[in-house]
Amino acid sequence: MSYKIKLQLFEGPLDLLLYLVKKDHLNIYDIPVAKVTEQYMVYLELMKSLDLNIAGEFLVMAATLIQIKSKMLLPPDPTEQLQEEQADPREELVRQLLEYERFKVIAQELRQREVNQQDVFKRPKPNEKDIPQSTPVYFEASIFDLITAFSKALEEIPKDIFYNVVKDEYSIEDKVHTILHLLLVRNSVTLTELFGQAKNKMEIIVTFLAILELIRIKEIIAQQKELFGEIEIVRNQNNIIPYERRNTAENN
Repeated sequence: MSYKIKLQLFEGPLDLLLYLVKKDHLNIYDIPVAKVTEQYMVYLELMKSLDLNIAGEFLVMAATLIQIKSKMLLPPDPTEQLQEEQADPREELVRQLLEYERFKVIAQELRQREVNQQDVFKRPKPNEKDIPQSTPVYFEASIFDLITAFSKALEEIPKDIFYNVVKDEYSIEDKVHTILHLLLVRNSVTLTELFGQAKNKMEIIVTFLAILELIRIKEIIAQQKELFGEIEIVRNQNNIIPYERRNTAENN
């Protein structure tokens, strides 16, 4: 595919690490580096294979993880003084993750204060009987949630179809129109359903890139009813919880 998509959707490498830690309910103070490194490299390879615009810090973090993994595989240095404990190679990474998570929480609190301030000079509230029923609350899916769903779709393709060489009959532009047309007659569609309609690997890839493009131009939103749950695609609405607020929900 010659189409190279450049997105502003990406969080940084620390976001990906936090995502992997929380998705598998890992202890952030005792990160299994080998497991996290393997998963991180899988995500990185998927992004590279899709020609996504990956910032250099993702590669730097990959090198850092591999270095930490290598240090943890090495036996203790006998030249170290016995009374001094050797430093945990993960210590600096854990410090960065905790500090970054705190900054994200603070940033979200400031955004929430801004929203609350906008409500100070509102018109009087209507009577209770005039208040419409509350709409369901959703979480906004992150780019890593989308990549997880994409990876799962590829894994579920039968091997005889996966390796079948087919003529490239799909374009991102066509898929964009198909998805938008579908959302004209339906309120939402799940990512699983969109991928399930694909006839081969190439169509899944094109569908995924079309979804990313629609998110980039703010035509659709990818949302979840629960953290790491099924992803639904809807036309852009305002009743979505921003991705930054996921941290609060995860800690409750």
